[in-house]
Amino acid sequence: MASYPLLTFFLPFLFLFIARLFNVSDAQLLFQGFNWESSKNPQGWYRVLKNLVPQIAEAGVTHVWLPPPSQSVSPEGYLPGRYYDLNASKYGNERELTDLIRTFQASNIKCIADVVINHRTASRKDRRGVWAVFSGGKGDRSLNWGPWAICKDDVEYSDGTGNYDTGDGYGPAPDIDHLNPRVQRDLTQWLVWLKTQVGFDGWRLDFAKGYSTAITRGYIQRATPQFVVGEVWSSLGSDPIQGPEAHRRELDNWVKEAGGVATAFDFTTKGVLQSAVTDELWRLKDPQGRPAGLIGISPEKAVTFIDNHDTGSTQKNWPFPPDKVMQGYAYILTHPGIPSIFYDHYFDWGLAKEIKMLSGIRARNEIKPQSSVEILAAERDIYVAKIDGKVITKIGSRYDVGGLVPPGFCLATSGKDYAVWEKI
Repeated sequence: MASYPLLTFFLPFLFLFIARLFNVSDAQLLFQGFNWESSKNPQGWYRVLKNLVPQIAEAGVTHVWLPPPSQSVSPEGYLPGRYYDLNASKYGNERELTDLIRTFQASNIKCIADVVINHRTASRKDRRGVWAVFSGGKGDRSLNWGPWAICKDDVEYSDGTGNYDTGDGYGPAPDIDHLNPRVQRDLTQWLVWLKTQVGFDGWRLDFAKGYSTAITRGYIQRATPQFVVGEVWSSLGSDPIQGPEAHRRELDNWVKEAGGVATAFDFTTKGVLQSAVTDELWRLKDPQGRPAGLIGISPEKAVTFIDNHDTGSTQKNWPFPPDKVMQGYAYILTHPGIPSIFYDHYFDWGLAKEIKMLSGIRARNEIKPQSSVEILAAERDIYVAKIDGKVITKIGSRYDVGGLVPPGFCLATSGKDYAVWEKI
C-alpha cells in the first residue's frame, strides 16, 4: 500500500512542547497505563510504569488510567474484596501507588482510578455457610457488610436480602445493592478517600451498566471527581445504519443522565471504525453527514479508543484489525472527542513515534473534544475530513485524494494508508 513521504520530524515535537508550556489547548488525552497481563510483571507494575512517565508525557497525555487498586480475588483487580487494602494488589503496594501518582502529577498528568463498585467478593461465609460477609480492611474503616448489601435478585448469589438490582447482573461476584443508604455512604467515603488520601483525580467506572445512572450521578455529586468515564459496552447489532444509531443514543442517554463530569467510552466509534477500515469507510458518515459514533452527537462526552485491556491485549474480545491500528489513531487523534492511547500500541507495538506525531498535530492545532468536522469523502476505500478548518485527515487504501486537499495545506505526517495535512 502507498505511504506518503514524511516531511518533518522535529517540528511537531517543538510545537507540542510550546502547546504544553503555554496551555494553548484545553484538549484532553487519556492513556491506559496497563494491559491484561500487567499484574503479572515480576518487577511490580507501579514501579515499571513510574519509569515510563517521561515517555508517556512526551505524547501530550493529560490523564492516565491506572488499574484497580484494591485487594482482589483476581490478579487483574476486577473482583475486589477489601476496598481499602491497597497493599494486597498484584500491581504493587500503597506506597508505590502514591509515589506513581505523584510522579505523574509532577508531569501535569492526572490519574484516573479504575473503580469497580458494581460487584464485590465476600471475605468469609456467614452462619448459614454462604459467602456473604464483606470486610473493608485497613483498620476501623467501614465497608464491613452482610447479605443485606447484595441485591435480592442476584441469580448467582441468591442469598442477598437487599433491594432489586438497578442495572445488569454480573455473574462472577455478588451484585452490590446501591439503593442501600449505608452502601452509598460507605462507597462515597471510599471514593473521597481515593481522592484526598491516595491522590486520584477521577474514575473509570467498570461495568457501569450494572447500576442505574441515578446511582452514578449520586456518587459523582457526593464525591466530586474531576473526571469520570463510564464503561457502557453493548452490542452494535447487525444493521449498519440503525445499529450504530441506537447504540450511540444509549451512550448519549447514559452521559446525560449521569450528569456532571461524566463521559463514556465511545464503543460506537470503535465498532464503526474497525469495520470501516476494512474497505467500508462509508460507515464513518451518518445520514446527516456527521461522524457515525458518539462523537457525532455529543463529542465532548465521548472518550474514543482503539483497544483496551478487554478488547485487545491477550484477551482479544473485540480487537481492532492489527494492520490498521494506525489508521484508527489517525482518525481519533485528529477528530473531536477525548482520544485515548493504549499501552500495548504505544510501547509493545512500537507505535510511539507515529502516535506522538499525531498527538502533536492535535495539540498545536488546538483540536478539542467539541471541535467541528466536515466530512469531505466517505467511500469504500477513502475517508477525508476537515477538522476545525485547520487539519485534514485521510485514511484508506486509495492514494489519490482527488483535489480534496486545497492549496494552503501542508502534509504534516503520514503512514500506511493515512495522511494528515495542516493549514499553513
